Amino acid sequence: MSPDRPAVGDLFRRFRERLAAEGPARPGEPGGHAPKAGANGNRATGDRAGVARTGAGAAEAAPAPRDVPPADRRRGRRGGGGERLAVPPAEFTSYYGRPILKAPVWKWDIAAYLFTGGLAAGSSLLAAGGQLTGRPVLRRAGRVTSLAAVSASTFFLIHDLGKPSRFHHMLRVAKLTSPMSMGTWILSVFGPAAGVAAVAEAAPWLPERGVLGLGRKVLRPAGNAAGLVAAVTAPALATYTGVLLADTAVPSWHEAYPELPVIFAGSALASGAGVGLLAAPTGQAGPARRLAVAGAALELWGAHRVENRLGLLSEPYATGAAGKLLRAGRALTAAGVVGALVGRRNRVLSGLAGGALLAASVCTRFGIFRGGVASARDPKYTVVPQRERARRRESQGPDVSGPGAGPNGG
Repeated sequence: MSPDRPAVGDLFRRFRERLAAEGPARPGEPGGHAPKAGANGNRATGDRAGVARTGAGAAEAAPAPRDVPPADRRRGRRGGGGERLAVPPAEFTSYYGRPILKAPVWKWDIAAYLFTGGLAAGSSLLAAGGQLTGRPVLRRAGRVTSLAAVSASTFFLIHDLGKPSRFHHMLRVAKLTSPMSMGTWILSVFGPAAGVAAVAEAAPWLPERGVLGLGRKVLRPAGNAAGLVAAVTAPALATYTGVLLADTAVPSWHEAYPELPVIFAGSALASGAGVGLLAAPTGQAGPARRLAVAGAALELWGAHRVENRLGLLSEPYATGAAGKLLRAGRALTAAGVVGALVGRRNRVLSGLAGGALLAASVCTRFGIFRGGVASARDPKYTVVPQRERARRRESQGPDVSGPGAGPNGG
């Protein structure tokens, strides 16, 4: 062996160092093995130049490995010496376009439950306003409507559960992190309070003497206290259904978690105002008009946000049956507010404004419900947002602030 030629161990050590720095190289790429030559410099001719190139001279003549991040070498970029991946990167796809998520099995009764719950909450607030400001017609209309609405809401919920006992079983646990559990308890507190307040409205019809006369004396203060309890619980009843929908995996509901409680609160206020405008004379409808303006502002703001902020997931709220319902809801809400303000002294116009606000609340609740169901049935609304999130994570690179980021891996 020539003394100028390095030992076999040195060659192997250099080969391993190059392999660790560059990764396995392919023929024709920098740092790779050149294709076999013909008569010039192959082993058959015994050309010393060819042998020298495979020895120490090869290490000197070869270009220095570039400082390519490991992530780039894994992606197979040229210049890093790494192999190109033969398998394309994994993508989120749907099997033959079938839904990835199971669409909610809820039917129209849950959409009706959303409306009646909001109506009960808004009417109890209206009744409390009439009670505190000395407007008996407004108070009476709000209390009676609140009891009727919460009774219908309980019926729709039990109808969806299938068995009345399931509603009772849900009261065995109070879980603060579960909107359904909290909603059951809210209904359990609100319902009896609204019932006592509504029954108290029948106190003037009872005789003044005897046992019924005693009930007449007790019912009035009990009804006032119960009406205030129902009004205190009303905001939770009006908004928990929005939290309940946003807590699901349905894309357009889950992504709209900041707006849904606001929309449902505004819709509840508007529906309660509609009851007041329908039932009370114009002289006592002042709180109802103010309630209509506040509810319409919240509802229209939230509806605008869900139709413009969510990107692709706003599409189910703007197209199809959901889009038609929400557009009708916005138009009816605007018409109801205008009618309430203009018809201060016109009972007919005030009543029409109240009906428009009630119809707007129905359209809004059913539109939100239909939009969420549509987003769960189309795999596009699940696949595309997942793909976009994956691209954002890839562009941000690895998190260097986590464990093992220090120089010693600590």
